[in-house]
This record gives sequence, structure tokens and C-alpha cells, in this order.
Amino acid sequence: MGLLREAKLGAPTPPAGRAVAQDHEEFPPLYGPLRTGTRRLLDALFDLEVSGLELLPPSGPYVVAANHHNYLDGVVLCAALPRRISFLVMPRVYYATRLHPPFHRWAGHIPLNMERPDPGAIRRALGLLERGGVVGIFPEGPFSVRGHLERGQPGVALLALRSGAPVVPIGIRGTYEALVGRRLYVPRRHPLRVCIGAPRTFSSARRRGDRVLREEVTRRIMADIASLLS
Repeated sequence: MGLLREAKLGAPTPPAGRAVAQDHEEFPPLYGPLRTGTRRLLDALFDLEVSGLELLPPSGPYVVAANHHNYLDGVVLCAALPRRISFLVMPRVYYATRLHPPFHRWAGHIPLNMERPDPGAIRRALGLLERGGVVGIFPEGPFSVRGHLERGQPGVALLALRSGAPVVPIGIRGTYEALVGRRLYVPRRHPLRVCIGAPRTFSSARRRGDRVLREEVTRRIMADIASLLS
């Protein structure tokens, strides 16, 4: 398509004029030790394997786009990736209990209404990318309850096109098997795999609200994720 320009990047640099994250990113209190402890636990109990870390942008903003089965996906990504990830989180997860909102605020997550357009959440995510941060999104929306990749929603394309930030596709395997049929959300021991793909940037000469363009970008991002799960 002549009106849609995209590029896969090995070690991309952020778009000109954009804020770049510092080499030593500041984390909230206890975030670093908690992430380290979680990673050790996942390594020991779930044989966590992570491939493709060398493909991540070394600095600056990017969007993490991954498949989604359950809450373990966010835990695994936060432990596996070196940067702090601010996830877009649907309300029933963000407000699941009284303790959830303070936790999500501490972690830097953004509540996103899935039932109608939520320009406030998109503005917050774009602002974070503008400041050089990392935004995480599960393009399928709600959890996949069947254990395979579902159709992507256009929110990821909106972020990609409006920010110009690279989109890093990630395939997560094993979280569905670890929790399917389990009571009290306590996972069984099962190998977990995280496969990181090459970042891709999108830009276009069309107006940014074009529905057909968003659908095309979403399809390409979902195809990248699917290739990492095969």
C-alpha cells in the first residue's frame, strides 16, 4: 500500500523530536526487587525462557503488543523485559478488588474502557510514549478463553499511528496451560516461553482516524504475533 509505510527494525532509534528514556530508568519503590524476585520464581518453578531480547529498542518509547490468556501474561512480561511497562488494563481487572487500583497506579498502568471509545486512556498512553516510556497492550482485548490467538482490536494501531513509536510483537506460550481449569487462580507448574519479534514502525499519509488503515495495521501486528506462536 502506497499510503502505509512500515519498517521492521533491528535496533531502532526513536522518531526525531521524541523524548528518549534515560539509560537508568527510575522505577517506583520496590519495583526493581519485586521484578527480580518474580523473575527468579518464574525461572525456578516455570522454566521461563525468553528469546529475542536483543531486538528490543535500547532506549526511547515503544509499544509492547502480545497475545493474552490470563493475568500471568502481564506478570511474565514485567519480569522478562528490562523496561517498566505501563499496561492498558480493562476496568474489571483494574478495579477487581480494593487493592487492585492502588497496585495498578503504583505500577503505572492505565485503565481502558473496552465498551466504548476511551480518548482519555489513549491520551495518557500517548503522553507516556511522548516522554519515552513503554506502553503494553493486549490487542485481543479480553482474555482468550480458548487458548489460541483471537482477532485484534484497533487500539494498538491507533497508538502505533499516532505516536510513531515502534511496536514490538511478543508471543507468550504456556500461561493458558498453567491456569486453565485451576481454582483460586493458582497456576500449575508448566514451562513458559516469551518470544520477542522485530519491532515495526507504521506511518501514513492518510488522516490518522482512517478506519481501513487502522484495520490494516492491526492485521499486520496480529500476523507478527501469530508468527511468534507458530
